[in-house]
Amino acid sequence: MKLVLLGAPGAGKGTQADILCGEYNIPTISTGSILREAVKNGTPVGLKAKEFMDSGALVPDEVIIGIVKERLEQPDCEAGYILDGMPRTINQAQALEDGGVEIDAALSLEVLDETIVERMTGRRVCGECGAVYHVVSNPPETDGVCNACSGELKLRADDAPETVKQRLHIYHEQTEPLKDFYKSRGKLLLVEGRETIEETSREVKKALGL
Repeated sequence: MKLVLLGAPGAGKGTQADILCGEYNIPTISTGSILREAVKNGTPVGLKAKEFMDSGALVPDEVIIGIVKERLEQPDCEAGYILDGMPRTINQAQALEDGGVEIDAALSLEVLDETIVERMTGRRVCGECGAVYHVVSNPPETDGVCNACSGELKLRADDAPETVKQRLHIYHEQTEPLKDFYKSRGKLLLVEGRETIEETSREVKKALGL
């Protein structure tokens, strides 16, 4: 099972990836994590990436692809993997393909923008212990106060309405076109995001034939 998970920020990709990884013993390959790991380990591609990072420049796609390929050659990827945060653009998807990185399916979690805005702007995080609440679906016992440690609950900058809308705009402009890219290769699977994590997970497994 070699998957790419697509979907807008807040669609639930990370949660569904965690469920699949836990149940089917395959790793999630996060580009941010493996980039830091490659730099730390001083691999040839990691050293190349470090040059760009040290100068404050964006790491080019070809270097990112090289690091992804290095990671996919490790033994824990033999039974499959889920790519998280990659590809973000058609250029990256094409580069992965040209580099021989195989994908069985690109699964897109479909959630309405209004639902995502409501979901993300309603999140509150405890400044003390990091516990996460939601003003509608998982409210604290006392408004603005953490159940666990009585810390103050805050709206993260990432979850502010204008920030969420900007992130959605970037997704629709840069990443959503990937659906057509994978559809043209017969690899696109669309899954409607449901009310609960469990319901969505059932739909994901159904789409994957699990």
